[in-house]
Amino acid sequence: METRWEGKSKGTVLGYKIFIWLLRTFGVRAAYALLYFVALYYCFFSIKSTKAVFYYLRHRQKFSFWKSIICVYKNYLVFGKTIIDKVAISSGMRDAFTYEFDGIENIKKLLQEKKGGVLLSAHVGNFEIAEVFFREIDNLSQINLVATDSEREDIKVYLESVGSVSKNKFITIKEDLSHIFEINNALSNGELVCLTGDRYYQGSKYLTEALLGQPAHFPAGPFKLASRLRSPVLFVYVMKETNKHYHLYARTATVKNRDAQGLLQKYVQSVEAMLQKYPLQWFNYFDFWETNESQ
Repeated sequence: METRWEGKSKGTVLGYKIFIWLLRTFGVRAAYALLYFVALYYCFFSIKSTKAVFYYLRHRQKFSFWKSIICVYKNYLVFGKTIIDKVAISSGMRDAFTYEFDGIENIKKLLQEKKGGVLLSAHVGNFEIAEVFFREIDNLSQINLVATDSEREDIKVYLESVGSVSKNKFITIKEDLSHIFEINNALSNGELVCLTGDRYYQGSKYLTEALLGQPAHFPAGPFKLASRLRSPVLFVYVMKETNKHYHLYARTATVKNRDAQGLLQKYVQSVEAMLQKYPLQWFNYFDFWETNESQ
């Protein structure tokens, strides 16, 4: 089983071009239909990720053996659909989907106060389309999305060339850690910074907390940053509920000064609540709990 996240996605601009051609030529439903074969392929030929998601379903969600086997396939299906949805929405097909805003007033309040704030999410649901929700309320480009790899900028430029231009700003994580200064500057300017808190780079600082009953490592940066700067914190998720409907959740977190561990505990509780309601939408395809076992 893959023992760590390598900090880089596999998406390419060429892959997005192919996806967009398929979507525009044959539609979203046709793209979904292809997933039934693609998901089956990944079940058998992407052994490391299959073992990782099976461990999550069998040992963390406590599903039966056969239910876990079936849900590995379903998990790949849902993940594939979220990718198709992201490409479709980003390339101008936004109106093909419906959206439910749950707690959006919490984000609006932070924008109006202009005191800065941190939006924390995880790799559950389809958080990458949160940008679509933010467009509805962020007229002044006050929301900064932290990207996890340099490919994201190239993809963003291409999607903007074929669809609507994003009002949100992007901060790309860099090896020289210059992104830390960009994040601090954004918060100092009263803007919001949106990032995930469930993946850390091997060798970087981390905090440990039990998720679904098993200890796991989380990046220390987001939690130390939010607790030290006294910035308001929201837990934000975008969950897929039907083929054409998404639900955004935005919940206020209580943060004590310099209590990064306490913030992490609340974050883990919020992630667990999402996974209890949407168990198939866990998209960390590596040995998240570092079991190093073929369970």
